[in-house]
Amino acid sequence: MELKNAVVVVTGANRGLGRELATQLLERGAKVYAAARRPETVDLPGAIPLRLDVTDEESVLAAARVASDATLLVNNAGISTGTSLVAGDLDAVRLEMTTNYFGPLAATRAFAPVIERNGGGAVLNVLSVLSWLHPAGLGSYAATKAAAWALTNATREELAPRGITVSALHVGYMDTDMAAAVPAEQKADPADVAAQALTGLEKGLPEILADETTRYVKQGLSAAPGAA
Repeated sequence: MELKNAVVVVTGANRGLGRELATQLLERGAKVYAAARRPETVDLPGAIPLRLDVTDEESVLAAARVASDATLLVNNAGISTGTSLVAGDLDAVRLEMTTNYFGPLAATRAFAPVIERNGGGAVLNVLSVLSWLHPAGLGSYAATKAAAWALTNATREELAPRGITVSALHVGYMDTDMAAAVPAEQKADPADVAAQALTGLEKGLPEILADETTRYVKQGLSAAPGAA
């Protein structure tokens, strides 16, 4: 996909990877709607703040009416509560699934007709190495990302006849607020991850694997559960 002159909606664009993606899209010549629950927190020159709460379907539909010229949707907004599936708080599990799975689904459903009307384009879903690796302590988050991977693959097939490609970005820990407690040497630079994601989009890659850990885990998917 050509990013110059693309019209992009980036969810969760007020900080972290979302802000970096929005910044680099602007640098590549795109028009950017920087979407956030609180658009007043968007401080990115050149971007258009857009109110969008992925947990509120009416908010998503309203955003699609405003960004009616969109050709690319970046489903970046997400949360991690560190909740386990059996012992953890069930409301936290529901919140993660609502945000990380039903949120991108709602946004894709709302923006797919918009992108199609504008001649086609793309959707990029920001996923995780935990789409495939499911540690108990992060069971809830991992389950949402596994579900979002399935969402990505299914919508890729469903939207292809409508001129819309669907790609996934998989990455481990990044140097963002979500991974603040992780040692710095274990975290990827969001600027590098964003650059890989956008280059992958331009090449039409269905999956972008942004670090060595992610590539290693993906290669091991055929191994038996629990294998080293």
